[in-house]
Amino acid sequence: DDYGKHFFNCMAYLIAEKRIEIILVRPKGGRGITHFKSGVFYDSETKVSFQASCNFTAYGMLENDEELSAYLKWENSRSSKKIGAQEEYFENIFSGNADFVEYIPVNEAEIAIREEFGGKSMEDLETESKRLAQLKKDRFKSPRLKKLLGITDESEDQTLPKFPFPSGPRDYQKEAYEAWIKNGKSGVFAMATGTGKTITSLNCLLNEYQADGKYKAIILVPSIALLNQWEREVQSFQFESVLKVGGGNNWENDLATFVSNLSWGIENDLVIISTYGSFVTDRFQKYFKKIQTKFLLIADEAHNMGASNVRKLLPEVKVEMRIGLSATPKRVYDEEGTEALDEFFSDKPPYIYQFGMEKALQEGFLTEYVYFPILVELEAEELNEYMEISKKLLRFFDSVTGTFKKDPMVKILLLKRKNIIHKAARKILAFKTIVQDLKKKDKLKYVFTYVPEGYVENPEGDREKMLDQFLRAGAEVEPALKMNSYTTSDSDLKVLLRGFSEGKIDILFAMKMLDEGVDVPRAEVGIFCSSTGNPRQFIQRRGRLLRKHKEKAFATIYDMVVTPRLSGERNNLFNMERSLVKKELQRVGYFASLSMNYYDSKAELENICKKYELNLDQIIEEL
Repeated sequence: DDYGKHFFNCMAYLIAEKRIEIILVRPKGGRGITHFKSGVFYDSETKVSFQASCNFTAYGMLENDEELSAYLKWENSRSSKKIGAQEEYFENIFSGNADFVEYIPVNEAEIAIREEFGGKSMEDLETESKRLAQLKKDRFKSPRLKKLLGITDESEDQTLPKFPFPSGPRDYQKEAYEAWIKNGKSGVFAMATGTGKTITSLNCLLNEYQADGKYKAIILVPSIALLNQWEREVQSFQFESVLKVGGGNNWENDLATFVSNLSWGIENDLVIISTYGSFVTDRFQKYFKKIQTKFLLIADEAHNMGASNVRKLLPEVKVEMRIGLSATPKRVYDEEGTEALDEFFSDKPPYIYQFGMEKALQEGFLTEYVYFPILVELEAEELNEYMEISKKLLRFFDSVTGTFKKDPMVKILLLKRKNIIHKAARKILAFKTIVQDLKKKDKLKYVFTYVPEGYVENPEGDREKMLDQFLRAGAEVEPALKMNSYTTSDSDLKVLLRGFSEGKIDILFAMKMLDEGVDVPRAEVGIFCSSTGNPRQFIQRRGRLLRKHKEKAFATIYDMVVTPRLSGERNNLFNMERSLVKKELQRVGYFASLSMNYYDSKAELENICKKYELNLDQIIEEL
């Protein structure tokens, strides 16, 4: 069986490494077996021995009625004499001089063991030992045996939840937990991408478990990719009871059983990891409502809590312990959603714990980078449409405060303008220029590119995906370029990211599907072709590029900034555009200010500032 094979695999390793000596004996002139079980253990200072005839197994020692005598050299002279006699007896047999046993040649046995069972590494043997120990432990039915093994088996402690790194949580993770406790076990961790938001929140769950010996949590995520990523993180803390909801996983029977057990007073541990989409369904809520007060809620990319379908459910959520995680908690163009999020977590800006990008770079959590803002102007036709919408927006603009009045039409018109910027035709030319620049620098590898979604009209008058235009543009610059794109399922994503990290894909194109949470540490170059001016989207995307990797010295980021060509006339339309451009420069300017080539990127941005009478240093300072 597996246990027997593993025994001989270990023996073969010890024999090959010359770390064991074996003598085979049997009773001389008889038909019985040599059945005694005895041994002496010693270190540099003292000795311990045992003698028995019982089987030296868990069942033999703990289930059967057996006896075993132990002797401790430091205990008394009788024990010392007993150990000495036992060693003499052993040496007599082991030296080959005992006349009361028959010696069986061992060389052929050792050769047979090595040939049949050799070749396993120490790592293989350790892994198999752990697997078999777990299997054996699961088979023990005796409560007495389980209790005794819980005391005597050191591996038992290894299955208890614990922090995944021997060094324990970092100081900032402890600070986040203390801030959360101080705020009544509720609040938002506003932490830059790459600073360990996941581990910081799970450390809070671990602390709660260590306080009462139980754990129950629900983790909400925006995508299937993050569903699986969180499962790995949760398991690294050795929270073993995990239930995934969403992404085609079968969860209903297990959750129904958990609810039923709880109603009978049987309180099991459980971590539910659910997509936001599955969380809001009636099918899930009919179970969760019955058990939710027992749970700690962790909302990853917590700005999703402000979305209308989740927001309307929030009054019914009775979970008392709450953690929101986001690099960008604020919902752009959605004050109601932002307010709902802040109210749910009993928090508000600057939030109970912040770990910003500047600190993340200083402390080495993110890789350093060079930043190249690429100015892209609108075509004449695009500009005309842009200006028509701008004139309509002007009716809602307050020139005194520099803000828009609250009106549903404002959001609609702003989004229409963003769509023009999003699909600006000259982005294709800018992309080709960037690819040519990378080709000259011999950096056309590990390039991660965000492209705009949607369809546009090509020169032939046909509709095609903007993605196809970028793929064609890349091939025109370098026909041998290996390019691929991610637009669909999680399984495709795993394959693509592996191919990308192994250098089999030079440029990987993505749309908004990779905005949230997915790690792409191997990316060395980022090209942002699809910025819509949404700060959250930009922050998520830059985080993908700044993940640390042992082979990445620094990251290079090209960021397309679309600007309209306005007349020099100083009027209300100019003032409105100036206000919007200033917001865009807050995003771009701050990122430029932390780059390795700040003064180069600043020079490029100064051209925009001059046109709109803005001061870049002042904008950055205001942040």
